[in-house]
Amino acid sequence: MYEIYINGRPLCFSAIPEGGFQPSSDPANLTTIYTGSPKSLLGYMDMLEKNPEFKRVTLYTPDVEQLFLDFKSQFTVLEAAGGLVFNTAGQALMIYRLNTWDLPKGKIDPGETPAEAAVREVQEETGLGEITLGDAMRTTYHTYRHEKKGRILKPTYWFKMHTTQTALTPQTEEQIEKAEWVDIEGFLKSGKPVYPNIVLLLNDALKPA
Repeated sequence: MYEIYINGRPLCFSAIPEGGFQPSSDPANLTTIYTGSPKSLLGYMDMLEKNPEFKRVTLYTPDVEQLFLDFKSQFTVLEAAGGLVFNTAGQALMIYRLNTWDLPKGKIDPGETPAEAAVREVQEETGLGEITLGDAMRTTYHTYRHEKKGRILKPTYWFKMHTTQTALTPQTEEQIEKAEWVDIEGFLKSGKPVYPNIVLLLNDALKPA
């Protein structure tokens, strides 16, 4: 299954269940069968970008990987990587940028692996020097429009990380206003603005290993 965020709302690709496809009775959560036409995907993207009535669109298909390839064909793909960093007290590192809480991340440079890029970006955006790389987490996907490049699909590869340092220096030239250590459970209950794909990662971190 893939979950791609378009204007903060998910477009989901899922295999047809064994019991068959069942349409949703909730008009805000559209479910339908993928017709096999890549250009038809633009219509679903427009629904999520422009129509606030739609909260979620789920497309069912016998071949999820082919559907994802069809979706990617409509975009310029820019890969990124980032980290969910924990200190010795078990707190997680969050950054505040453009009026929203986020995790440190950035574009993968040529020749870098996702893990190398993730560590570098965390160090640059937070001022942390000592980082221990942990396990890979889920890959998140979101889209946006670029003035010159058109539609952009950004897959972001995420990794757990650990540090013994506590002092943080937000990278102001990247518009990061704050970098703070937070208790994940309390943070999620606080109602602070945070991207939906970041909420997925934080919830993943709360699950028992």
